[in-house]
Order: sequence, then structure tokens, then C-alpha cells
Amino acid sequence: MDGWSLPTALTVGGAEMPIRTDFRDVLYLMGIFADPDYEPDEKAAVCLRVLFVDGEDIPPEHTEEALRAAVEFMDGGIPARSDRKTPRIVDWRQDGPIIIPAVNKVLGREVRAMPYLHWWTFLAAYMEIGDSLFSTVVGLRQKRAKGRKLEKYEQEFLRDNRALVEPRKRDTEKDRVRRDELRKLFV
Repeated sequence: MDGWSLPTALTVGGAEMPIRTDFRDVLYLMGIFADPDYEPDEKAAVCLRVLFVDGEDIPPEHTEEALRAAVEFMDGGIPARSDRKTPRIVDWRQDGPIIIPAVNKVLGREVRAMPYLHWWTFLAAYMEIGDSLFSTVVGLRQKRAKGRKLEKYEQEFLRDNRALVEPRKRDTEKDRVRRDELRKLFV
């Protein structure tokens, strides 16, 4: 992918296929990918149908190629730094309320009010987030994930803002079924 332009189509099976490029569509997909209630094949199917305008027309023999192109697009055309597994520091759904103000600050406008904003433009602003509540939260998560000692002021911030810093545990379908079964026992 060319970093000097904003792609609106991806090549699949030798043909250019139009894609949905608004940041909201990609953030929706990021939420699906992080959702434990979806199986990998379901995530792939949702990705193709949401990202590609004609996703249902992708022949099965081109599914893998389409998914690779989709992931490359969602990664902003930037190759992954390594194949090493790292803890997830950002949760796009949970962190949305603190990501948006930081992106707004970078772009100098309210992005939610814009009828359209290309994903790569949003992602570029996201990568340039400087000093903000979001960067503070991410910094604390990174330190904790690496087992580093927090400074006194960081410990205080964590104590006062635990709900922001600690990732919320999402219930899986199994968890919900178990909870419903327990409730029936006590009714």
C-alpha cells in the first residue's frame, strides 16, 4: 500500500475491490476482533462483509488474500514490528471515550461530528497523540504489563482511576449462561 495516498479499494484476486474507509467502520471491526463471543471464522466473515463494499462476492479461494489485505489496511499499511505476542494495551471499545478527545486535539476538530474521516487519517492522528489522559492510561498499562514499579504519582492516579486503567473483563457467552443458570437456582 502507498503511504502517500488514502486507499479506497484493495486488490483481491487481481481485481480492485472498493472498501469502506470511514474510521467508524474500522473501529467497529476492531471491536468484533476483540470480542471473545465470536469465533475466528465469524470474525473473518464479518470483516469481509463490513470492510468490502461487495464482500459477499469474494470467491472462497480469495478469502485468505482478502483478509490479509484487510488487516494490512487496518494496520495503516505499516508492517507489524514482530511476531511476538504482546499484551493488549488498548481496548478500542473501552478506551473510545479517552481516545476521541486526544484525536480531536491532534486534528483540531470534533471527529465524531465529521460525516466522514478516512481510517488512515484517524490512525495518523491516533499515532501522534501526545500528553493526554489516554497516553497516561496507556503508559500505566504498559508499565504494569512489563512488571515495572509505578512512581508514587502513578500509584495515586491508578488508585483514583482504576476503572480507566484496568481493562474490563468481558463476559463470554459461557459466563453469561453460567450466571443465568445460577440465577435460576435462587429464584
